Amino acid sequence: MLQQIPPVTKVLLIVNVALFLLTYLLAGSGINLSVVLGAFFPGSYNFHSYQIITHMFMHGGWSHILFNMIALWSFGSAIEMTMGSKKYAYFYFICGLGAFALFNVVNYLEIHYLIQSLLPQGTDIDNLYQLAKLNIDGSFVNDVQSATFRGNPEEVSNLFAHLTTPMVGASGAIYGLLVAFAMLYPDARIMLLIPPIPIKAKYLMPVLILVELYLGANNFSGDNVAHFAHLGGAIIAFFIIRHWKKNQFRIK
Repeated sequence: MLQQIPPVTKVLLIVNVALFLLTYLLAGSGINLSVVLGAFFPGSYNFHSYQIITHMFMHGGWSHILFNMIALWSFGSAIEMTMGSKKYAYFYFICGLGAFALFNVVNYLEIHYLIQSLLPQGTDIDNLYQLAKLNIDGSFVNDVQSATFRGNPEEVSNLFAHLTTPMVGASGAIYGLLVAFAMLYPDARIMLLIPPIPIKAKYLMPVLILVELYLGANNFSGDNVAHFAHLGGAIIAFFIIRHWKKNQFRIK
């Protein structure tokens, strides 16, 4: 089966699955790969520049990686065969970077709002940033349990969560592939799982994007999905594919 998958898609599948399994193997040794390789907000002490790339290969659970890898295999293979491996690899990672960028622009706006609200309340922002430092096993470097902060507890908690929660997953790049597929093969029929009916790609993808926009804008309680990362990958994909179609996918 792997022999029928084009080379870049095959490598992406192997690396994603290998790191997912390695996450479980290393957990017993006190290493949380999601903390090491996931992407934290750039202002956090937990952020490292390599995470801009490595977060694309980390996943938060079996359902997360299963959906992404099925989409990567299904849509990525077709797109790579159309674009060629060189163009496809470039496209995939640019979509992933676009996802990281938009997600953190939104993060920055939310964090800025929280800081501006907490400072007049006497919250020690510098100390909060220090306490948000994590060890490679995911535990806190400093004593968080005994820490107290002035200010609205909910806002303090939200700011702390922004600094200690990594972004993981290939979903931003995957949404880029979904948009590319809809633009390259608009009349291709995609079989839905629920309900089990076929729908043309050009109708399905706008619905998915609108759902992501709605969920991201409303930020429902308990929703830990990075919807703006999905939108970032989708937006980048739209403009890249539109440009490339005008130029007939020429590679200089």
